[in-house]
Parts: sequence; structure tokens; C-alpha cells
Amino acid sequence: MKLDRLISNLPDYSRHSARLLIASGQVCVEGLIVRDVNAEIDRFMSVTLNGQCIQAANPARYLLLHKPVGFLSATQDPQHPTVLECLPAALRSNLHIAGRLDRSSSGLLLLTNDGLWSRRITAPEKKTPKVYLVSTAYPLSPDTAERFARGMYFAHEGIMLQPAYLQQLSPCQARLTIHEGRYHQIKRMFHAVGNRVTSLHRESMGSIVLDPGLRPGEYRPLTQDEVASI
Repeated sequence: MKLDRLISNLPDYSRHSARLLIASGQVCVEGLIVRDVNAEIDRFMSVTLNGQCIQAANPARYLLLHKPVGFLSATQDPQHPTVLECLPAALRSNLHIAGRLDRSSSGLLLLTNDGLWSRRITAPEKKTPKVYLVSTAYPLSPDTAERFARGMYFAHEGIMLQPAYLQQLSPCQARLTIHEGRYHQIKRMFHAVGNRVTSLHRESMGSIVLDPGLRPGEYRPLTQDEVASI
């Protein structure tokens, strides 16, 4: 929201009078005078007018959760436990998930109340690398890595997947890096090469890596550097 609109939404202030107040240095954002009438603000910023608070900062929350198998990437569900149930009740309000995982999958899951931040990490055009440890029912065929690297065509949606990088670790296990997050994408990729995923574990998104000491169901706040990396 633009700063002048926030003020004009208050009683007794028009858009014109709001702009005059801003230009005359009577408005502070995060403790600093702002004279730009077109300045963008969000609900995580404090705003004062003549020393009086007109918007208190809503604290932003950025959490990293080690998602357990069997939990839904959802805020509520009548049948299955959700990932929010891994968190204390006091932290759950207004949180949403940045990059979902299937109920049968595990690993790194990000939760936040900052919609702009989550869109930056999940938007397809950002091409954020996501790394998964994949186990398969059958040994990987010799051409699997090459076929993934060329990109695959999903006929149902009429889309061409971006190239993916596969590092084989054993006959039935690999580390896979993708740059998008289509519906059941990894399972469908392996199905297309005649295989089946038996377990899927996300290790990282961008430069944010799941802590090896974080057990399933445990979480921690992201560091400032991790938040800023998105």
C-alpha cells in the first residue's frame, strides 16, 4: 500500500491532505521521516503521524520446519494432521506455506506471514533451485539423468519442464535439483521414465538448507541472512 493511501484511510484526511503531511515531514516510517508520497509500506512497518502511531508493525515470522511424513502442507484439515500442528499455538496465526510438500514427503518446509517474501521464493520465473533426496522402487535407468536434463513435456498441462539435474547416489537413490514446483512434479517425472518414487525428502530451497540436527517435527526461525537470501 502507498503511504498516502494509508493516511487518507484515516478519518478527517483526504488523499490531498495526506500528501501535504508527508511532504512537510510529519510522517515517519520505522522511525525515519519519509517525504515520498508514493512510498510503499506493508503491515510489517510502523508508521507515525506527528508522533502518534497510526500503524503498529506486525512482526514478520519466517520459520524452517523439518516436515514429517504423514503431515499435510495445509493450515487445517478434518482428517489428517497438518504441519501447523508441529508449531506452538502462539506462532500459528496468519502463517502460510512457501512451497508445499506432499503428505508422503518429508524435509525442509518454510512457513511465513510475509506474502511478498513467499512469492519471491515460489514464483516460477525466479527459478529457485530446490534439492531433493529421492528413493525409487527400481534401479535408475542409464538415460534418466539425460532425459531430465533435456526437460520433460507434461502433455496434460501442455507444458515443458525446465531442465533438472540428477546425481545418482546408488542404484535406487539420487539427489535431484529442480527449478519449479509443478503438481506432483518429481513423481510424475520418474513415472515418465518407467520408475516410481518410494520416498521424497527436500534438502534445500535456494541457499536455505535443512539443518541435519533438526528432527522431524522440529523447527527454528530463519536467520536474517537466510531471509535476505530470497
